[in-house]
Amino acid sequence: MSHVKIISGHTNPGGSTVAHINLCNLFNEYGLDAVFYGPHDWHLDKCRADKASSLVINSEDLLIVHYLVMPERPALAKKVILSCHEKHNYPIAKINRFWDGIHFVFASQRDWHQVQGVVIPNRITKLEPRTVSNGIAGVIGSIQPHKQTHTSIDRALNEGYSKVLVYGVADDPDYFISHIKHYIDSGCAELREFEDDKQKMYDSVEAVYNSSESETFNFIRAECTATGTRYHGVDTSDPEVTLYSDKEIFSAWLDLFGVTKT
Repeated sequence: MSHVKIISGHTNPGGSTVAHINLCNLFNEYGLDAVFYGPHDWHLDKCRADKASSLVINSEDLLIVHYLVMPERPALAKKVILSCHEKHNYPIAKINRFWDGIHFVFASQRDWHQVQGVVIPNRITKLEPRTVSNGIAGVIGSIQPHKQTHTSIDRALNEGYSKVLVYGVADDPDYFISHIKHYIDSGCAELREFEDDKQKMYDSVEAVYNSSESETFNFIRAECTATGTRYHGVDTSDPEVTLYSDKEIFSAWLDLFGVTKT
């Protein structure tokens, strides 16, 4: 019997980690045994998971590898799929091949890499529609220069919102100090860091601003649509989100693995 083992080089809070948690849970819900392995602890209580140091590869394993570079293809694995959620920070064309196939989350991302691969969109966390009118805006995502968090805060304040809740981890301390901290100190923005409960997060804001210089799969736009939250993006952050049902995602992964549907 085949087992799916997802191994990522990043399992701290972030879009790719959430995507793999959701995918691991989906596989198990549909009866395909799956475990998510990684170097950090954040993912451990959110799906069937373990630390990367515990990974053992066997002959029936279907391996999904994310944000890692392996020296060669793991010889024992039945199938090795490179799952790419990035652009510039994981240049596939410059990496020696250790995979049998490639998974992308969006067509334009595959085109950017200029390599062949299969596009399967991420599973979206199930959220309920809500109505909020509190004069508070949200900015969601890692606090990094390319996410342009400060631009999103500026846009929200300039369009009349009284406060901005910033949901994200400050991955770049220098950027946070030089571009974000003064908003927090002045009281016009509040740092909420990463919120595990997405419904609670969207229930706290009237609108969401996104000014990212580049997105591969716009989780935020899809979640705003699901919750009825007003979304204010920019051209660079707004690729049209194509969504699949859980059944379609599962079927597409079986096809990529070359596993017969039962």
